[in-house]
Amino acid sequence: MSGVPILREQSHGVARRRRRGQRVRASAPGDRDHRAGADLFELKAQRQNGNPGLVRGGAIMATDKVSGGSFDSERLAHVGQRIKEDISAGRCHGAALMVAHRGDIVIDLVEGFADRGKGRRLSREDTFATMSVGKQFTVVLALSLVERGILRLHAPVAEWIPEFRSLGKERVNLFHLLTQTSGVQSAIPDVPAQVLTNIGQLAAYACARPLESLPGERVNYSILLAHAIIAAMCVRADGGRRTFAKMLEEELFRPLGMRNTSLGARSDLLERLCPVKAAYEKPGLFAPEAVEALEGMIRMPGSEIPADGFLSTIDDLHRFAEMLRGGGELGGVRILSPAMVEYASRNHTGDLRNVLFDYTASYRGWELYPGYIGLGFFVRGERLIPGPFGVLNSAQTFGGIGAGSTAFWVDPERELSFALLTTGLMEDSFHLERVGTLSDMVIASLTK
Repeated sequence: MSGVPILREQSHGVARRRRRGQRVRASAPGDRDHRAGADLFELKAQRQNGNPGLVRGGAIMATDKVSGGSFDSERLAHVGQRIKEDISAGRCHGAALMVAHRGDIVIDLVEGFADRGKGRRLSREDTFATMSVGKQFTVVLALSLVERGILRLHAPVAEWIPEFRSLGKERVNLFHLLTQTSGVQSAIPDVPAQVLTNIGQLAAYACARPLESLPGERVNYSILLAHAIIAAMCVRADGGRRTFAKMLEEELFRPLGMRNTSLGARSDLLERLCPVKAAYEKPGLFAPEAVEALEGMIRMPGSEIPADGFLSTIDDLHRFAEMLRGGGELGGVRILSPAMVEYASRNHTGDLRNVLFDYTASYRGWELYPGYIGLGFFVRGERLIPGPFGVLNSAQTFGGIGAGSTAFWVDPERELSFALLTTGLMEDSFHLERVGTLSDMVIASLTK
């Protein structure tokens, strides 16, 4: 097989192609049939000219030269095979994965089920609950306000939320919140869903709570509260003119062409939503019913959970990752400066461990490891970690991971982006391990 395959595994249809240097147009649903037909015509022409093209059994659905022949095709095919094995074994139900090298897609995979219980196959138009990958959407909006001189990393939260200035929280600032060193409550607050889905009410809850540790003292990942505070700061800095969901739509999603992403419920996205179902039974970081409850909260009218209440598609998450790989710019639209992306992707927490994952020492028998947190992103760092990056990722790699099912990363040194959305949630430590394993398999396929 000449060149390098673009691995395209799909349950339905043929994925569209993207080319380096071309802006990926956010197209309307009505364009899809035309695109699919054009791709099939092109594949037929490739076959007539001696190109192997469509290979059903081998799972390679299109062949093209990518990045100057920088990948080993046989090794790259192992990535899709590993995902199929997980689905067949019931470790998860379905997966959508996109990997790009220098902007050219090398893996475009859609496999398994959107809803295994109903036998509904997964398609690339399906939407997913992003889980904590949505935190990075909130982070990017906050960092864009820092770049405009509206928010400041060092300034106390209380400058924007005066009622936060109590119970030892006077020194907590945006930097602390972004690096998960603020000391605000780590666990999901034990309050009604109406509070969890309302930024103002959840921020008010935070104002009335003492810290769990001193600012900067330790990394203790805040599942919901920290990003509700960040969102409340953004809304107040905007003068209360817009909801946080509206700010994200106007400042991030629409400019990037992320037309199938929203904070909270949107009717057209709910119609295509993959149910949030756990594929595990033994409680780990979360009990299965706890993660499944998120879907109901997302569906609540007016729901805004800026830590993990987003809906998105694999194409949109890929665009977001490519924006970051491009130094804050995609298709001529700049969201952040290269300087900010570089600063945000540094390790700002040294070797401090992430206390939230201490449970893995007894649950999995793992050694404790550094948290490696940047400004709102996980960072690869230098030491051995189980995920969400591979051991082969460069130390500057950064990204995010969401409960049992989602992840993305950008490796600036290797010019790679990786976006993964899955159904049938794994227990978190196994998902962390899965993302690390798939990441290593991708990088081990890179030959130049």
